[in-house]
Amino acid sequence: MADHLSLQERRTRTVNHIHARLAGFGATARGFTSSPEPRTIGSLSRGRQLLAGNFLFAGRLVEAPGTSIWKIRMPTGRFAMEVHGCAWLDDLASVGTPAAREAAQKWVMEWIALYGAGKGEGWSPDLTGRRVIRWINHALMILRGAEPATSRKFYTALARQTTFLSRRWRAAGAGLPRTEALAGLVYAGLALEGMEKLVKPAAEALGRHCDSHVDATGGIASRNPEELLEVFNLLAWVRVALLESDMPVPQSILDALERIAPTLRALRHADGDLARFHGGGRGAEGRLDRALANARIKPREKTGLAMGYARLSAGRTSVIIDAGAPDTGATGFAAHASTLAFELTSGRRPLVVNCGSGRDFGPDWRRAGRATPSHSTLGISGLSSAQLGPETWRGGILREYLVNAPDDVRAHVTRSPEGMQFEGGHNGYVASHGLTHARMMDLSFDGRAVVGEDLLATIDPKSRRTFDSALDDTALTGVPFNIRFHLHPEVEPTLDMGGTAVSLTLRSGEVWVFRHDGVGELALQPSVYLEKGRIRPRTAKQIVLSARAMDYATRIRWSFAKAQDSEGAIRDLAPATAETD
Repeated sequence: MADHLSLQERRTRTVNHIHARLAGFGATARGFTSSPEPRTIGSLSRGRQLLAGNFLFAGRLVEAPGTSIWKIRMPTGRFAMEVHGCAWLDDLASVGTPAAREAAQKWVMEWIALYGAGKGEGWSPDLTGRRVIRWINHALMILRGAEPATSRKFYTALARQTTFLSRRWRAAGAGLPRTEALAGLVYAGLALEGMEKLVKPAAEALGRHCDSHVDATGGIASRNPEELLEVFNLLAWVRVALLESDMPVPQSILDALERIAPTLRALRHADGDLARFHGGGRGAEGRLDRALANARIKPREKTGLAMGYARLSAGRTSVIIDAGAPDTGATGFAAHASTLAFELTSGRRPLVVNCGSGRDFGPDWRRAGRATPSHSTLGISGLSSAQLGPETWRGGILREYLVNAPDDVRAHVTRSPEGMQFEGGHNGYVASHGLTHARMMDLSFDGRAVVGEDLLATIDPKSRRTFDSALDDTALTGVPFNIRFHLHPEVEPTLDMGGTAVSLTLRSGEVWVFRHDGVGELALQPSVYLEKGRIRPRTAKQIVLSARAMDYATRIRWSFAKAQDSEGAIRDLAPATAETD
């Protein structure tokens, strides 16, 4: 990983290691101020896989039965980061067996022996904050039956990491990394005897970061819903920890939680999971609802867009639409060209989805997952609404930022007795083809029908000249474009009515039917579902409407309508597919 570090990053890493070593001369912790209680919940299946020697991190599987987690080969930088973050302690704790406890104790003490003096990849502020929180959460499991000498080593290592955080949290990147570093510092300062003096300045710094990073609408710059949930969770843990210690919670933290909660609720599908946009996944099952419940923030309706997303909901149906410009700034290294893409969920069953982030499956899948054809929206053939810029290495990880992205995205949601309506448009294809993409969607009042319309149009004389030039390049055959509707892998599609419609059967037994106005050519094509926690993409299908823009305005209409409900509500309670292959 170090081979790809820039000069500045090498300096930062060197300074981190220097401070990690110097932190050993700082204050020492004598024990915990109170018995820690776990606030993080892991996966039973992942915990069992760890005990079997199957190490799955960042989409890479290393099979090494009987081998310590610190003795396996780390295939990628992201793999190493996840291992050093120690979130796997959540998974071992969920197993709860003597073998799981023994593995947790052994691996933590091995980390202390190998890296505790300031060595290795894990001494960055965000990873240290993440690790400290897990160590404190699961301290009772780690220290159960431990000898006094072992306990002293554990407390000494925690104290060193806490001191390191107090000196280096400013080196963490803006957004989630800095939130992790400061939350870990507050958490450790409250939990460890002798570290109390670090709490107030860390909490105040976290409050200032909330003011600068969480905007007035409760969103963050990356527009990654799952990342927003991580920030929310960390802030909620800090709030609870401060209150339990009878310490004041900075108003900026409370205000940020109040802003984020309704935004997360707006990004929540009917099945309780998050919308999958801009590198984020659906989140662990139930985690979003648990976070909102634990925060104890009174629900209130979110008006307008939520972090640049529009939400339509009625009955058991939810539609979430990317109605904002992608992040092209420093935090946008995972942004997708997904403007006006949408996801549709019926009850507990996703129907229309985006392919998702492919970063766990290698660079080719990562790039493909960010392109417009991997999203349920319109795209001009051979061109995304935003393009990937030059590849750069940051922190030993390959980064690509979007360029030529839409910078004029407009959206509006209205309610009526008939249902909810979305209208939006973006200029991502104006520079190349003179065409503005507009999308209109109506969700019926009972949630049983979604009617959509996509429009490609020129809006002024300059754009018409650009379109005329693009049309000439096609020898007047028209600018080809596709409207894609990616289906969840558990949806069974069947061409119907002589190939003019598609029947979509959900696992619950519900049947939806897709129809269109005949302007485009309908096809069922292969697709993929890029899902975290798996070692390979899942196969899926997509509905594709293909057409050509010949005039200054080209319009295509389409619809999804529920034809049949499930035979019984109990069918919708079937367990979800396992997380790993």
